[in-house]
Amino acid sequence: MADETQKHLEAPVRQSGLAYALRALGRDRLPDKVELIDGEYLLSQTIKHDFFAVTGFYERADGRRAVVKMGRTAPLAGLPLEWIGRWLCGRELRFYQRLADVPNVPAVLGRVGRTGFAHEYVQGRPLSREHPVPDGFFAQLQELMVELHRRKMAYVDTNKPQNILLGDDGKPHLIDFQISWEARGFNPFSRWWLGRLQRADVYHILKHKRRMRPDELTDVERKIAEYKSPLIRLHRIVFKPYFVVRRWIMGRLRNSGRLLPEGSK
Repeated sequence: MADETQKHLEAPVRQSGLAYALRALGRDRLPDKVELIDGEYLLSQTIKHDFFAVTGFYERADGRRAVVKMGRTAPLAGLPLEWIGRWLCGRELRFYQRLADVPNVPAVLGRVGRTGFAHEYVQGRPLSREHPVPDGFFAQLQELMVELHRRKMAYVDTNKPQNILLGDDGKPHLIDFQISWEARGFNPFSRWWLGRLQRADVYHILKHKRRMRPDELTDVERKIAEYKSPLIRLHRIVFKPYFVVRRWIMGRLRNSGRLLPEGSK
């Protein structure tokens, strides 16, 4: 029995081709170092690697940190998909550049490869019910969203609390504009859709506020937070199955002993 146990421990861990297919860079990883506008940074940790993008923390010799995000470059079943990575990178950079004068949005530090870019690291932590939210935080977050909406933009991803950072300065900061939306030109449909998405932004912020700071929620805000619009319901119908299936696949791979590469979610 002891010999069998030792052989099991010494056996190589199987790598899963399926896990790599679900990663933006496939079997590749983030570059070990990048040259940005303020110097050279070294990779310290890959924090997320999903189908469309990979994100990692980088650090300069003096301790200054940066965040690098690279869009998909890997093909899928022989189908080239790097064009998706380039497109997503370009549109996300456009949002960051449009908000370059907003202090609650990190500044861009440069491009990385064909599908990536880097931005400043925000000292703080993702919004979470496990950590107290200071007085007035959600009022500031709502003001920040009003400014985005004034610029004819919708953030779209406020349903994910990890995209809303509680900075060490006690203020809200927004990251990840990959699926944000903007109204361009005089397209009636685009402007109609923008209005729908902006209302969803407000709903999700108030939903987080209801969970984390119900003492600051007004009666009007409570009614908004409790009403699920057709768009919110549609979003859950469309995207929830994808995340359920992905978590199931990754869970099965992990439980079977296959190696999941760093950052795989």
